[in-house]
Amino acid sequence: MSCSVRLTGRGAALLAFGVPMLGFGLWGAYPFMAALGAAALGAVLAAVLLTARTLRVEVRRSVYPGRVEKGDPAMARLRVNNSGRHRLAAFTTTDALGEATRTIRARPLRPGAGASYTYEIPTGKRGRLTVGPLTLHRVDPLELARSRHPSGATDTLWVHPRQYPARALTGGHRRHHHDGATTDDALRGSMEFVDLREYAPGDEFRLLHWKATARTGRLMVRELADPEQPRFTLLLDTRTTTFAEGLFEEAVDTAASLLAASARAGSHSRLITPAGLDVPMPGGPKAALRLLDELAQVGREGGRNSALVPAALSAGRGAGGVLVVVTSVTTRPAELARLRHRFPAIHMIVLAEEKPVAVTVPGVRILGAAGAEEAVRRWNEVATA
Repeated sequence: MSCSVRLTGRGAALLAFGVPMLGFGLWGAYPFMAALGAAALGAVLAAVLLTARTLRVEVRRSVYPGRVEKGDPAMARLRVNNSGRHRLAAFTTTDALGEATRTIRARPLRPGAGASYTYEIPTGKRGRLTVGPLTLHRVDPLELARSRHPSGATDTLWVHPRQYPARALTGGHRRHHHDGATTDDALRGSMEFVDLREYAPGDEFRLLHWKATARTGRLMVRELADPEQPRFTLLLDTRTTTFAEGLFEEAVDTAASLLAASARAGSHSRLITPAGLDVPMPGGPKAALRLLDELAQVGREGGRNSALVPAALSAGRGAGGVLVVVTSVTTRPAELARLRHRFPAIHMIVLAEEKPVAVTVPGVRILGAAGAEEAVRRWNEVATA
């Protein structure tokens, strides 16, 4: 390991004392002063050489568990082994824990011996936390010089948003007729028309939509989906001026609770934001983890005047099922009203420190709450109704 060495305050003071003492002693033929200056410089040089020596030590860190909810305990285990042929003196090491650091004092070790140290990682803030790199510090016995030996190994800890027990509420695709009309009486065991798109190599010719092909002059194919496959879409309002910082965290916790419950129930689940994040996932535990990873990193971006509903949601494929919008404003309800033909059920969760202004949006059920816990409780009441 490469290292950097620097003098401590004591070492710098001794160097500042030794240089003029040695020079004045040699110039004035004062042996005692010259010897005193030489001794001071020799002590500083010895300290630098001692601390600059390569640390023959193996240091490995493991983080467990790899994913936690915000506020839950996460631990790091440090294993230190003396791989040299001589006794390893005590040293300290610092570990970077995101914006924080942790100092560990390693005790002396005989050749071939090892020791383990365990410490807690702060998880009060959601995000993708990089743990490391480690930095090993060594100081000489007189504390004249200090060395830093970096160890580049890092680990990742995912701190997910807090989740509250939520019920899964999902729905299937609407049934589409070939003339474009939609109904909700999907046929069991059948594949239903979802959207039209341009032909791509590999598509089956039996899926060609001849009327659309004649109308557009391009080969168009029908996109089919299982009408009984439940779907859950959550639109999280991430516009910068929509939420205050603390309330935005409540919104993310709300989204995490509902999306994780949906994915774990086996439903196709989709996270989408006004800024362009679009993560559609099949159901299952792995899908839930992926959605939670995305929510761990989501931030606020875009202004209040930007559209709440992104183009991918209002005009893209993959509609049907349940749409939930998590926001703090109800000033532009017409945006949601335009989605009624794409989603059989639309819910709007409005988070506000004060009671939100009562707004009626045709076809949209509005749930007001002061925080994530209350929002999920009200959601559960709807899901069991």
